[in-house]
Amino acid sequence: MSLDTAAAVPRPPARGSSAPVLTGAQAVVRSLEMLGVTDVFGLPGGAILPVYDPLMDSTDLRHILVRHEQGAGHAAEGYASASGKVGVAIATSGPGATNLVTAIADAYMDSVPIVAITGQVFSNLMGTDAFQEADIVGITMPITKHSFLVKDAAEIPAAIAAAYEIASTGRPGPVLVDITKDAQQAEAPFVWPPKVDLPGYRPVTKAHGKQIQAAAQLLAAARKPVLYVGGGVIRARASAELLTLAETTGAPVVTTLMARGAFPDSHAQHLGMPGMHGTVPAVLALQEADLIVALGARFDDRVTGKAALFAPHAQVVHVDIDPAEISKIRTADVPIVGDVRDVLVDLEGAFRTATSGDSPDIAEWWSYLDGLRTEFPLGYTQPSDGLMSPQYVISRIGELTGPEGVYAAGVGQHQMWAAQFIKYERPNAWLNSGGAGTMGYAVPAAMGAKVAEPHRDVWAIDGDGCFQMTNQELATCAINNIPIKVAIINNSSLGMVRQWQTLFYDGRYSHTNLNTGAGTVRIPDFVKLAEAYGCLAIRVEKEEDVDAAITTALETNDRPVVIDFVVSADAMVWPMVPQGVSNSYVQYARDHAPSFDQED
Repeated sequence: MSLDTAAAVPRPPARGSSAPVLTGAQAVVRSLEMLGVTDVFGLPGGAILPVYDPLMDSTDLRHILVRHEQGAGHAAEGYASASGKVGVAIATSGPGATNLVTAIADAYMDSVPIVAITGQVFSNLMGTDAFQEADIVGITMPITKHSFLVKDAAEIPAAIAAAYEIASTGRPGPVLVDITKDAQQAEAPFVWPPKVDLPGYRPVTKAHGKQIQAAAQLLAAARKPVLYVGGGVIRARASAELLTLAETTGAPVVTTLMARGAFPDSHAQHLGMPGMHGTVPAVLALQEADLIVALGARFDDRVTGKAALFAPHAQVVHVDIDPAEISKIRTADVPIVGDVRDVLVDLEGAFRTATSGDSPDIAEWWSYLDGLRTEFPLGYTQPSDGLMSPQYVISRIGELTGPEGVYAAGVGQHQMWAAQFIKYERPNAWLNSGGAGTMGYAVPAAMGAKVAEPHRDVWAIDGDGCFQMTNQELATCAINNIPIKVAIINNSSLGMVRQWQTLFYDGRYSHTNLNTGAGTVRIPDFVKLAEAYGCLAIRVEKEEDVDAAITTALETNDRPVVIDFVVSADAMVWPMVPQGVSNSYVQYARDHAPSFDQED
């Protein structure tokens, strides 16, 4: 595959016989510039040091020095997820490279396009257990779309260009380029555009017409259809096409954790998020559907519950650009391999033809779903311990910031509340670690998002546990003028683990108390910590002070803002489907499961 097929790659002058001779390190920097990269996140070390010298002279690349390589990886993810561009992270060999592994795995699970560039020891030392040597290509092989080991300076432009193309095309994902130190130091002609040969890499974007027609016929005949929307719709920039199909068919829409914002929350056809902590209407709509049209979704266990009992009466149309996902969990009656954006256009046209413009009668289905919406609205119980409700805090952040903001969440209860209680009206507004569930994601991801989208208000909604894993990137934000807002939902515990201990382990709170919140020693004191990092720091302990603190954060753009919201540890995430059971047993609140029709 030639790079000429990648429209996103800028077109520099054609090859000539007078190609400049550059070091491999200079070729790394020049290749990134030619690809249109403007921002990179990294941390230097011995094996990548040659690259950092020409990087200092670049006027086109902004390098942001992070405090931990994991932060560089998550920042690259946040950058990519907020903007749709490719994120780039740079690290040295050995522990520098292995510190990127968590972020690479995270990007792989959530289909985030990043390129990770790592230094490697001299090629003649590889395999000798040299200082700071690690086989990062071998380590990351299962969690990358592809990995390159470059030992020849002349191969660097092609490797960087290929990595960029692989990361950004087909199903997006992370690509690693590991470059030995001698390849960085050696010289070679810099030829651009390079010849890129990717045998076997041919992502299918145009779906088979017969499959489209078969899907349209099923959709026209269905009386209980559901459009099950996954994160692939956001990665494919297909939100507008989804809206058109939804309104043409009249079918209800559910958006997974990774797809929040792909379809407007305010739209009458939106039932909310499905899955373990989804809304009752969304969960039961999938469970009782006669047709599920899965769009860029992968039937994750957090959505299906016990897979064998998921949607027992539904036929399935599964659309995905990655053929490996189709029928992996649930057998598809109509498998469609293709770019979901193109498929949505074709399917909408085929549906119009199949119905001759007359919409199917699904009024009875909507009557049932609207009844569920009335009976089981999303809500929460006020804590009885006198402390603030975390759901209230998070809802006010969303309401005061608005839909143009960007919200990056850590992992746990606060993640679910942020997905539930903030209203998302546009794609790329909601960033989270969905597949891997990576604690520590929020702060560096928000940092990357703010670099990519400097005109937007960017929030990191974090737990007191997650925050302590990567809060050192506040130093990066303060020094580099990246004014993110951080809301610590401080319940003084590992909240989601504590919830499971409450529900399934008889309230035995084994090692989940973090001593950061109300009535504790407050180690660390988040206000003092934030101030030490050069941030504006605020502590809020009463609901009447919530709005003022959020408003102050929104008005402060000369430095990062950290708000320590001290909330109740007793608050739980509801609804909930206990792990390992049918989604039909969704609990609206503790000991409160909705009735459902088991006969059909």
